[in-house]
Amino acid sequence: MTTYTRDPEAIARLTPEQYRVTQQDATERPGTGEYLNNKEPGIYVDVVSGEPLFASSDKYESGCGWPSFVKPIEPAHVIEKRDLSLGMIRTEVRSAHGDSHLGHVFPDGPRDRGGLRYCINSASLRFVHRDDMEAEGYGAYLDQVEDVA
Repeated sequence: MTTYTRDPEAIARLTPEQYRVTQQDATERPGTGEYLNNKEPGIYVDVVSGEPLFASSDKYESGCGWPSFVKPIEPAHVIEKRDLSLGMIRTEVRSAHGDSHLGHVFPDGPRDRGGLRYCINSASLRFVHRDDMEAEGYGAYLDQVEDVA
């Protein structure tokens, strides 16, 4: 079984934006994220630890300006914390092993798919295309990724 950890070398390789988001709890500007319009099949993993977080089959267009997902691919890898910053009460989402700030979860997602919207910063993610999942050690998640048409 793969062990995911907070990797100091991975943190050292982060771009300034990735560092700001994952390590300083920042948010990328809406509409600017690398994966906002990504429609390729695959999974999204923590940029720091590599732990699997979300599947492309659970991604949807919410119109909020950030990639949105209805659920985590591996719930144990996503920690929810109460966030009282900016004068609001929100639920922050962090990776369990990498302790990266990912974004927030809101109760306004598609009702027919559980009603949640995981609003996630692209800067906290690395996309692994379906074609590369086996080679990168994520083969166990292939059944959660839709078939390539």
